Amino acid sequence: MSLLTLFITAVGLSMDAFAVAVCKGLAVRKAGMKQMALAGLWFGGFQALMPALGYLFGSTLKVYVEKYDHWIAFILLGIIGANMIKEALSKEDCEDCSSASMGMKEMFTLAVATSIDALIVGVGYAFLPDVNIVAAVGFIGIITFVLSGVGIKIGNIFGLKFKKKAELAGGIILILMGVKILLEHLGVLNIGF
Repeated sequence: MSLLTLFITAVGLSMDAFAVAVCKGLAVRKAGMKQMALAGLWFGGFQALMPALGYLFGSTLKVYVEKYDHWIAFILLGIIGANMIKEALSKEDCEDCSSASMGMKEMFTLAVATSIDALIVGVGYAFLPDVNIVAAVGFIGIITFVLSGVGIKIGNIFGLKFKKKAELAGGIILILMGVKILLEHLGVLNIGF
């Protein structure tokens, strides 16, 4: 898997955290560097940790499902992407993150909730032959850190304007990555990213 593909997947995965950070930015009175960095550390840290844990778990199962690894990655990315698109198209807005609190309990809960998809992607990565898990974890963590901080500021300034669009874009990206993995494995597609 190329670095560009890892980067694009990391952007897709970070969209949930970005959307929640936008909501959080709406609730905080002033979105300064402290709030931006705190959101980035929580969301970026968990988005990096979860695929690493998923990769370790998936690696233990790899010998049992190697024949179907491309289908597993395709299905997992498709489900995650479809769920993100469903959330983007729903009428609900920021019900789960409307509190201005940046306390440990609330941020832990939000960070775990937004990184479950990264755990599942990590499991899928274990079944792919050419994934550099260190680069993947690094990209996911750093990109989520940056986008979460930016999300806090955007939410504080612009409100909900970008939340739904970010979730929709993230879902589409993950589905396309799943399709790409499947088509490459089946020999239908051979592109270098």
